[in-house]
Amino acid sequence: MADSNSPRIVLGVTGSIAAFRAADLASAMVREGWEVHAVLTGDGARFLPALTLAALTHRPVHTSLWEEGEGGRMGHLDLARSADAVVVAPASADSLARAAHGMAGDVLGAVLLATRAPIFFAPAMNTLMWQHAATQENVKILKSRGACFLGPAEGRLACGTEGPGRMAPVDEILKTIRQAVKTKSPRKIKP
Repeated sequence: MADSNSPRIVLGVTGSIAAFRAADLASAMVREGWEVHAVLTGDGARFLPALTLAALTHRPVHTSLWEEGEGGRMGHLDLARSADAVVVAPASADSLARAAHGMAGDVLGAVLLATRAPIFFAPAMNTLMWQHAATQENVKILKSRGACFLGPAEGRLACGTEGPGRMAPVDEILKTIRQAVKTKSPRKIKP
């Protein structure tokens, strides 16, 4: 279990068949000793139940923009302020588009807008969706704002095609996040 000095990771899980791999990622992050707060989008919940993430992280899963934080504060703002890193894995084409255009109609979108922590996206989608000009433009926008992309990896996809679109391996994601939180400055939580 994480202690109060453990890096605090917000793990966003979006609507992709690769969402099942987020369970492995959450479990590995907890084994690292990190405090993991899962945010599950509505589409992500169609692939991975909140109960699974709650069991693996030992914390409630954030699914509603209207959750209250401590002292009546907005829960999504508490998550955003206190995060040492925000990791979106898998990041669907839709989630990349929403992030690139500042859409905050769900918990994940609001956290991405409000955080000042490093943001990491691990895309997972069909090759044609990944290669589409709109997706590539969204990636370019997010990178220009400082977001880091981990993958996608190439190989056979769930839809049966071959090419880029697989979520990056969990160990590669962990290695990058480990480096980011190792060099972090102490977070400052504002009331």
